[in-house]
Amino acid sequence: MAYLKAKNGPLAGQRIELSEDEMILGRSPDCNIQVEDYAVSRKHAKVIRSGDAYSLEDLKSRNKTYLNDIVLTEGAHQLRNGDKVAVCDVIFNFYDELAGGMSDSLDGSRISVLFDGNDVGHSTIMSKLEVGTSKGNIQLAASPEMKLSALLEITRALGNALGLDDVLPSVLDALFKVFMQADRAFIALMGDDGNLIPRWSKARRDDCEETIRISRTIVNHVIELREAVLSADAASDQQFDASQSIADFQIRSMMCAPLFDVDGEPIGVLQVDTLERNKQFNEEDLEVLVSVATQAGIAIDNARLHDDALAQAAIKKDLELAAKVQAGFLPNERPHLDGYEFYDYYKAANFIGGDYYDYLEMNNGNLAIIVADVVGHGVAAAMLMAKLSAETRFCLAGTEDVAQAIINLNNRMTGMALDRFVTFLLVMINSDTHEITLVNAGHMAPFHRKTDGTVDLVGEDYADLPIGIMEDVEYQSYSFHLAPGESLTMYTDGLNEQDNGRDELFGIEAIGELVKQHQDTATERGERILQAVTEFSAGAIQGDDMCLVALNRTD
Repeated sequence: MAYLKAKNGPLAGQRIELSEDEMILGRSPDCNIQVEDYAVSRKHAKVIRSGDAYSLEDLKSRNKTYLNDIVLTEGAHQLRNGDKVAVCDVIFNFYDELAGGMSDSLDGSRISVLFDGNDVGHSTIMSKLEVGTSKGNIQLAASPEMKLSALLEITRALGNALGLDDVLPSVLDALFKVFMQADRAFIALMGDDGNLIPRWSKARRDDCEETIRISRTIVNHVIELREAVLSADAASDQQFDASQSIADFQIRSMMCAPLFDVDGEPIGVLQVDTLERNKQFNEEDLEVLVSVATQAGIAIDNARLHDDALAQAAIKKDLELAAKVQAGFLPNERPHLDGYEFYDYYKAANFIGGDYYDYLEMNNGNLAIIVADVVGHGVAAAMLMAKLSAETRFCLAGTEDVAQAIINLNNRMTGMALDRFVTFLLVMINSDTHEITLVNAGHMAPFHRKTDGTVDLVGEDYADLPIGIMEDVEYQSYSFHLAPGESLTMYTDGLNEQDNGRDELFGIEAIGELVKQHQDTATERGERILQAVTEFSAGAIQGDDMCLVALNRTD
C-alpha cells in the first residue's frame, strides 16, 4: 500500500497509509490527514487513488502545495515513488510499495533506502570476503592496529547502548569514525518473514542524496553466501576521467557485510558507501568492516533480546491490568438467598479468559445464574466476554420470559458478526416457589443431585445452538422443582477437558461421579471437584479457562 511519511511538523516520523480513494490534507479535524499548523488551509490538498496510481491536487489553498519544490498548478498531478510533498512548511515523502520496494528509514532521518529489484547491472563486485559463523573463525589480513582501533571504537560506541534504538545509531556513528571516507551507511535487519527491512541510516554531509539505492542482488549474495563484498558502480575506475562529473556517472564505492547473531545465523546487513571517486574503499577496509560487523551483530542480537524482554514486561503489565478489569465483570460476592448456599470458582488459562459467570438479582425477586464459555481464550475471548456480560443484563432486564431474553441476546450477539460463538447456560431461581428454569444454548447440562443420591444431566434435551452462530434460534426453557437437600453443579469445559499429559481427559463422567458420591455442602463439593482435576492433571498445564458454580438448597 502507498503511504506518506511525515518528515517534520506535528506528524513527524509518522507513516500515513493512503487507504482511501481520496484523502484530504488540511488543518480541519474533518480531514483524513490533519496537519495542525495555522499556515495550512482547512482543506489544503488531497491525494487521489485510481487503481494503482496516485495523484496530488491542491484545493485552492492559501499558501499553495508543492510537489518536488514546484508549486502545483490546477488539477491532479501524478505522484511517483519518493516524491516530496510540501504543505506549507510541513514535508511529506510519498512512497509506493508496489513501485520498486521503497522502504523508509525507521529512525526518521532524511535518508530513505530503496531496494532495487533489478540485477546488479552496472554495479560490479570487486572483492569478496567469506565471513566465519563462529567466534574467532575470521582470518583477516588487515593490520592489527587497524582492527584494534575499529573494535575499540565500536566497543566504546556500544558501551551504554541497550535497545535497538540505541545500538543501531551507535554502530553507524562508530562506522563514520572508522571509515573517514564514508558518506552514507545503513543497517537492514531481517523481519519475521525473512525479508530485509531498513532500520537505520546515516549521512555525513547535508548534500548527500536522500535515497540510498541498494542492489537486492548484492544484499542477497551477502546473506546467502555469508560473504562481505566490496563493490563499485563501474568495473574499472580508470576508464573515467577524474575531472568528469561524479553526479553524471554516479560513481561510488560500497562495502556490504552480513550481520550474525550469537548462534551464527544471519540477521541482516551493514552497508557503507562513499560518493567520492578518489576515496574508494579497498580490501583492507573490507576486512575491518567484517570485524566491526561481527561485534555489531552480537550487539544487535542482544539489543533485540533486550527489547523483546521490555516488550514482554509491558505486555505482562497490560495483561495484569486487564485481569483486574475483567475481575470487575465477575461477582465480588456470592448471593445471599434464604435457603440456598453457593460456591464459585474461576481461573483463566492465561491472564484473562473467556469463561464467564454471574449472579443477577431480578426486579421480581428471582435470582439469575449465568455460566458461559466464549470459544477460545485470551484477549479476544475476554473482550467478547465483557460485551456478553453487558448484553445479558440488558436482555434479562427487558422481559421476564427467560427463553425470549436468550433469543434476544443471541440475535444481538449474532448481529455483531464477530465470527465467534458462546456456549451459554441460564439458571433462574424463583425464590418463592423454588422452581428452577433453565435455558441452555449449547452448554454442558448441569448436574442435578436429588435427595435419593441419583444424579441427572438436567434439561439436556432442551439445549440448542450456542449463541452467535445464527439469528432467530427459538430457545426453549425447561423448569423443575428443587427440593431441600438437592443441588446443581454447573461448569465450563476447561474442567472436563483438562488433560494429564498422556492424551487423557478428566471427563464429564468423572465430574458426575464426584457429584454423586457425597451429599455435602456446595463449597465442599466444588473444592473436591477442583482437587480431583488438579490431581488428575499431574502437573500438566491448564489448557483452557475453568469455571465452576455449585448451589445447594438447604431448606
